[in-house]
Amino acid sequence: MIARETIDKVFETARVEEVIGDFVNLKKAGANFKGLSPFTDEKTPSFMVSPVKQIWKDFSTGKGGNAITFLMEHEHYSYPEAIRYLAKKYQIEIEETVQNDEDKKRSNEKESMFLVSEYAKNYFSDILWNNEKGKAIGLSYFKERGFTDETIRKFELGYSLDEWSAFTDAAENKKYEIEFLEKTGLSIVKDNRKFDRFKGRVMFPIHSMSGRILGFGGRTLSTDKKAAKYLNSPESIIYHKSKILYGIYQAKQSIAREDNCFLVEGYTDVISMFQSGVENVVASSGTALSSDQIRLINRLTNNITVLFDGDAAGIRASFRGIDLILEQGLNVKVVAFPEGDDPDSFAKSRSSEEITEYLTSHSQDFIQFKTSLLLEGTKNDPIKRAELIRDIVASISKIPNNIQKEIYLQECARIMNISESVLFNELSQILKRENRDSRAQPVQKTPFTGIVKESKKAEKIDQLFQMEKKIIEILLLYGNEQVDFIDFTSEIDDDGKKRIVKTNYTNEVCKEIYMHLQEDEIEFTDPVFLKIYYEMIHLLNQEQGINADLFTNHEDQDIAATVTDILMDEERYVLSSWEKHDIFVKDKESYLPKLVMDVLYNLRRLLIAQKIHALKTKLQSSEEEDVAPQNNRDTLESIRDYTALKQLLFEKLNRVI
Repeated sequence: MIARETIDKVFETARVEEVIGDFVNLKKAGANFKGLSPFTDEKTPSFMVSPVKQIWKDFSTGKGGNAITFLMEHEHYSYPEAIRYLAKKYQIEIEETVQNDEDKKRSNEKESMFLVSEYAKNYFSDILWNNEKGKAIGLSYFKERGFTDETIRKFELGYSLDEWSAFTDAAENKKYEIEFLEKTGLSIVKDNRKFDRFKGRVMFPIHSMSGRILGFGGRTLSTDKKAAKYLNSPESIIYHKSKILYGIYQAKQSIAREDNCFLVEGYTDVISMFQSGVENVVASSGTALSSDQIRLINRLTNNITVLFDGDAAGIRASFRGIDLILEQGLNVKVVAFPEGDDPDSFAKSRSSEEITEYLTSHSQDFIQFKTSLLLEGTKNDPIKRAELIRDIVASISKIPNNIQKEIYLQECARIMNISESVLFNELSQILKRENRDSRAQPVQKTPFTGIVKESKKAEKIDQLFQMEKKIIEILLLYGNEQVDFIDFTSEIDDDGKKRIVKTNYTNEVCKEIYMHLQEDEIEFTDPVFLKIYYEMIHLLNQEQGINADLFTNHEDQDIAATVTDILMDEERYVLSSWEKHDIFVKDKESYLPKLVMDVLYNLRRLLIAQKIHALKTKLQSSEEEDVAPQNNRDTLESIRDYTALKQLLFEKLNRVI
């Protein structure tokens, strides 16, 4: 167990904007930060972070919470794992409890696989640095590749001994179960024998964006041509190669800072570029670029620069990846290295300044790049030239933004010396074909019977729930405020006429609300609101102020989620940038007394309306059952009294029945 004092220190130290900023590219929006949702594929920011309240809200999915809940949602950490992650990030000492055999069995499958992967990373690293064979073979290889000690440690590289079961035996001796060694792909079990998958290979751990070990890539140092040069961990519940990018953990801050991501193919390409000073670089690890990988980059930047080696055939094969980037709405540039060079070799043979200058000066728009590469093969062949133009227009058709589409078409027309109208017509034909191909199967029409189906009615708003939510919101935001209130009472004047008299007084918002609810014996109907309210009353009785942090960091996740949702609803308007349209939101503090009394009066009005409805239902039942008239008269008098009270509330609310 982690000590309560340690957990409190983590909460006090961790800054939600810093924690989330490691995963999402946040931009200032008034007192808050906003960005693209890391949980959905969106083009317009709906993700909001409040540094003042130390909470976040994703309006596209409804998720929200504090730094801990973000890690639990985004990285699928357990609560203790999230605490440990933040303790490590902020260098807070934390007492780790040693897992016994029973604890390991109780751990769920995913957590066990993460534990095994973390152990493997440490084991391979230890072999590389401290084992004689590891140093002679693995470390020597990395040194020959030009990697410094700092770089090797930065990427946590390692070595797996060229022995059949050295790793598997070591892991089992540490009480790691063979079931999870096999499920992660680190060990192979066949005919009751156990083997190391990566034996005799230098190891490249594959990190998640938060630094967790998802899998491994292993490069053989054997001269055996039958052995695969690179071997990756198999797909598992923690490792999906199409959803992760090699180097994203090390590059994420630089990508967000530079607002650009360089995309390469292999592990050593990433490491060499990083070591040369180009730190905003990731690799697709030899797999075809996927939509999930592009979305991962899009959390940090909207700009991707694809780096190609000088192999023209390889470049042509990668055009599909560029189309996919365009389809996702990102801006894409292309840089081709000189023939015979790849990012790894180029980075090793140039200084940091030369590399940066080359990347800047040779960065091309994808149309310029594609035409310059393919135009050479279309000389004196109008058919091939027409095919090239169609190919480029097909790429442009992937772009979701219509303005960008038009600009790219104009650029294509200029480069290819062809009229824009022809290109626009071709684009129109492509889009029509795509729409036709993607259209769903036609719906079978049914003959008209003369009966019109009733349209589905919109869900009725639960007004009582909304009133209770508004009271909790006011208590959270303004509960400790001293406010000048006005009380309205009814009295009969000398002429026998009823009039409303107002009285001024000062009170704390929380005490005012408590007094009214207590006086009317009103209970919250929503169970979560009721729990929140009871805790607030406890704070009030202890002469403590209402502290929203106590609720956003609450151990009861229902309470924490509900309070976060309420607090972040206040920030929703920031996403719309209303000020740009000269629409300004009035501060609630300026009409707080009216806000408090309105919600209390409206709550009473709703409860009275429910009571009147119940009495009328009772009266109707009594008439049907021929109940004694006296009982009906009592019910009618109650309805009359409640109706008069309702009338008074409408007068106080300045409303007309």
